[in-house]
Amino acid sequence: MLGRSLREVSAALKQGQITPTELCQKCLSLIKKTKFLNAYITVSEEVALKQAEESEKRYKNGQSLGDLDGIPIAVKDNFSTSGIETTCASNMLKGYIPPYNATVVQKLLDQGALLMGKTNLDEFAMGSGSTDGVFGPVKNPWSYSKQYREKRKQNPHSENEDSDWLITGGSSGGSAAAVSAFTCYAALGSDTGGSTRNPAAHCGLVGFKPSYGLVSRHGLIPLVNSMDVPGILTRCVDDAAIVLGALAGPDPRDSTTVHEPINKPFMLPSLADVSKLCIGIPKEYLVPELSSEVQSLWSKAADLFESEGAKVIEVSLPHTSYSIVCYHVLCTSEVASNMARFDGLQYGHRCDIDVSTEAMYAATRREGFNDVVRGRILSGNFFLLKENYENYFVKAQKVRRLIANDFVNAFNSGVDVLLTPTTLSEAVPYLEFIKEDNRTRSAQDDIFTQAVNMAVSIPVALSNQGLPIGLQFIGRAFCDQQLLTVAKWFEKQVQFPVIQLQELMDDCSAVLENEKLASVSLKQ
Repeated sequence: MLGRSLREVSAALKQGQITPTELCQKCLSLIKKTKFLNAYITVSEEVALKQAEESEKRYKNGQSLGDLDGIPIAVKDNFSTSGIETTCASNMLKGYIPPYNATVVQKLLDQGALLMGKTNLDEFAMGSGSTDGVFGPVKNPWSYSKQYREKRKQNPHSENEDSDWLITGGSSGGSAAAVSAFTCYAALGSDTGGSTRNPAAHCGLVGFKPSYGLVSRHGLIPLVNSMDVPGILTRCVDDAAIVLGALAGPDPRDSTTVHEPINKPFMLPSLADVSKLCIGIPKEYLVPELSSEVQSLWSKAADLFESEGAKVIEVSLPHTSYSIVCYHVLCTSEVASNMARFDGLQYGHRCDIDVSTEAMYAATRREGFNDVVRGRILSGNFFLLKENYENYFVKAQKVRRLIANDFVNAFNSGVDVLLTPTTLSEAVPYLEFIKEDNRTRSAQDDIFTQAVNMAVSIPVALSNQGLPIGLQFIGRAFCDQQLLTVAKWFEKQVQFPVIQLQELMDDCSAVLENEKLASVSLKQ
């Protein structure tokens, strides 16, 4: 049951094959068994069991709230949750308990979802590995998969196997690990420049960043207000569409959301005629750092569409090379503004120094923030100085518009969807990842995801090391349903295997009930 899709489990709940309480207890048991992955910061066991009990009553009375009723979910720990600690993986917010739920959390609870807990992340979502949070790094479940372990036995390259575990990607790595390890069926992440799609690619999941404005940001502790989007992590595209249907729509508490009601649910039709599609391949995304395996799978995916009659053309996004610098300036500038609220006066950590208000501010922020956060605050304040504002921030805004126009021009040329890599390579060992500083890692790992408004990462195949590789589909803003429909077709064509975690769980036979989709494999 744990390895089935959200839709399948929902049907099982409605048919009485399993109760919400039984399902909740199975997930809680697995959370305890996989505690060493460090996917969760807080496990809300009592809350989840109470929610399961209420869900069970509804099913018995024939009053199910929908597909999400009784479904275990997890939420990244930068979304506010009423009565449950929300830390952003930072000393600054340790012990902070919000008085309200983020809109997306409330919408999931209103539809009967069971909140299993809050997941780990890079501090304040600043990172691409989920390694920089105060609660420690998240371990990728694929580090312990049968597929990866067997490949390692064939090619031994480390004396200490236990220290060679893999990163999840970030910053929503806890949410990705939680779904990948079968402790929940869907999880919320946040996606600013790839923080949902990056870990999805490394953990063999579907990672979806909806169009900016389609889903409310109210209650998401901000990183970059103008780019943050609540992201969705699931094990298949259909499940992502179900969650999107629950979340999408206007919110009076978030002025950036769409004003018109959304047609729900997001039902994904079968793509009957692929030949009507035009797939764009951005030539600027073929960078020297791209691994040969990812490049090969990218090419085979394009060939797959072409073989089914789709038109595949090369397109140009000429300002791509400026996106990393542009993102850095805009991101750090907004970070400097957003982090100003953490001053030790209103909520969160407060130091013991009381010599002066200024001394208290400085000591509180020194103790509360890690080096990465403090570094971004310093950079942002530098860019926002009166003498630098025009040369950095204003120029970055202008370049941002040029980058956005590149995508508009590509879609106006007749392209329906862009196909790109999600990451440069498969997940790397933690000890290798931390050799680079946070800024360098983020610039490298998010190179294909930073400039994008709406996109989904789909797992495609396993690398020669037995690790997931994902590809990214990019769509036109507010054409989310069309994008997911294409992604669903592609998902059915590729034969991505289910993670095998026999050593981690006794219930592995149940996990493997989720068979591979019979079709064509891109991995030859």
